[in-house]
Amino acid sequence: MKEVISASRRTDLIAFFFGWLSSVFQKKRARVIGPTNQIYDVDLNPDNVHTLVLWSKNFSSLLENKEGLLDAVRQYVQAYLHFTITGNGGTPIEPGVPSPEYAISQLDPLIKLVGSPERISIRFDPVLFWNEENLPKTNLHFFEKLAPELYSRGLQRVHFSFAQWYRKARIRAERRGFYYYDPPIEEKMKYADYLSEVAAQNQVQLYVCSQTIFSEITGIRPSACIDGRLLQNLHPEKEPVSTKKDKSQRKECRCTESIDIGSYKQSCPHACVYCYASVGAI
Repeated sequence: MKEVISASRRTDLIAFFFGWLSSVFQKKRARVIGPTNQIYDVDLNPDNVHTLVLWSKNFSSLLENKEGLLDAVRQYVQAYLHFTITGNGGTPIEPGVPSPEYAISQLDPLIKLVGSPERISIRFDPVLFWNEENLPKTNLHFFEKLAPELYSRGLQRVHFSFAQWYRKARIRAERRGFYYYDPPIEEKMKYADYLSEVAAQNQVQLYVCSQTIFSEITGIRPSACIDGRLLQNLHPEKEPVSTKKDKSQRKECRCTESIDIGSYKQSCPHACVYCYASVGAI
């Protein structure tokens, strides 16, 4: 059975490591340093790859064919995109991320590239709350601007979660003077209900990522960001692929099996304050 290749949950390969990514696709093999410093080789021969799942906050390198990345991706039968748009791009929260307006401008060419809006998921992730000059702030309401843009293009899948403040992120926030607020669960349930209402108004389906409690709300489903059943259905030849749970992911994660070719050693210059991975120095 062919493999699903993820590039990548661990860092933004598309935005910052596109030269390396293009080269491993061209060589049809990648040597990867895993989360526990184990080194493994990944077969990237197109004959053995079911789907490339590409994750980014900026797909310009792909669209512009930088370092031949687009040509390299076109060797593969199917690409599925996870495009993160939070509304915080270009702010101190996501200093290295393009503006949301620029991100939205990439949607039409990306749909053309992958052949269908069904092969793109939008990640409104994470939903954040913070205090700035003694005033409460959030990106929650940006969804009211984002959802109609998705509806007008036939984009129906949106994955979201509320920020989880891991120790690394808490230290980074403190160092930058970022005063985050982590609401209690009752408050988050109200915010999730609001997101569900906005999604319904715009015929968008919400999926919550590894926070299953919010799937109790009407209109919100638990997420499988890499969903073997969906990828099989979208595949041009309907080729079968694993639908087993990916045991390397969190307990509440419903993703099916894939092989990630990114590394936490590839420090991400987006430098998002909330990130659980390694970020560049900003």
